[in-house]
Amino acid sequence: MTDDSADVFAKRYGEVLLVHAGGSGPEAAVYNTYPLNACPAELWDTLDAGTIARENGALGALLNGPRYWLMSSIEKATTGPREIRTFGGIDMIKQATVRLSSMNPAPYSVNRVARNAAFTFDAGRPVFELVDAEGRRWVMQTWSQTVDKALSLDDLAGLESRLELPDGWSYETRTLTKPLRVDTTTQDAQVTQDNLANTYSLEV
Repeated sequence: MTDDSADVFAKRYGEVLLVHAGGSGPEAAVYNTYPLNACPAELWDTLDAGTIARENGALGALLNGPRYWLMSSIEKATTGPREIRTFGGIDMIKQATVRLSSMNPAPYSVNRVARNAAFTFDAGRPVFELVDAEGRRWVMQTWSQTVDKALSLDDLAGLESRLELPDGWSYETRTLTKPLRVDTTTQDAQVTQDNLANTYSLEV
């Protein structure tokens, strides 16, 4: 296991997802700029999803970003040599495979992600959580500027008024008194997004 122990809190990144047909529906290979670069805006803003899909023989390509991490550290279970591709001049590493709920997943739908990683949220830092109708907690792992290009860390505490939550769901924020660890090194992560494209992991 590699330990990317450098503090990643509030660090910027971007992703390209290459979508292919899987055995049980669409799957996407996820390429991430972390830890190679900080997703330079002058290059990211020129990426074209259609061109990327054609150049890589994919059914489609999804541009996911820019985003900012909310955990403090990431531990990644190594599963062989890292695969690096370049999209529009931006180097990215293949970090995960996602089983998509559809080609265009709706907010608050659940995707399963084979990412072989553990996220640690340090004590003393804020966390932003969805609580679903079954009482399960989903911690925001990244905030996104895909929908709101000006969304900042300072905006997250007051986000509930902007969320179109399903019936029975709520949004909460708190400051951790002890570390929170979401360990999906040996199982698929369950991941959802809100209507502003912020991403959450089911706390396991």
